[in-house]
Amino acid sequence: MKEISVQELKEKKENGDDFLLLDVREDFEYLVSNIDGTNIPMNQLEDRLEELDEYKDKEIVVMCRSGNRSAKVTGYLQKQGFDGATNLKGGIKKWASEIDPSLPVA
Repeated sequence: MKEISVQELKEKKENGDDFLLLDVREDFEYLVSNIDGTNIPMNQLEDRLEELDEYKDKEIVVMCRSGNRSAKVTGYLQKQGFDGATNLKGGIKKWASEIDPSLPVA
């Protein structure tokens, strides 16, 4: 499985790279803190998969709180033909500790 560090994600965001940041945390977690990703909770993904069709041939960076849910979703997306699916190592917890310490984490 492909993975990306929070530092690499920060560079992608700063460079304006063409990718989708997919946040698979629950709605309440996303409302507490987010870094401008598209929020589709993990338990809704199968029913909402068509929302990602335009990214089938692009990179999708999948994130959650710590990297566990996003790793599962990354594997699922790869099995569905999303070859550019990449897991964010450490999730928003790692982002808050290394990139933006002011960010609250639920």
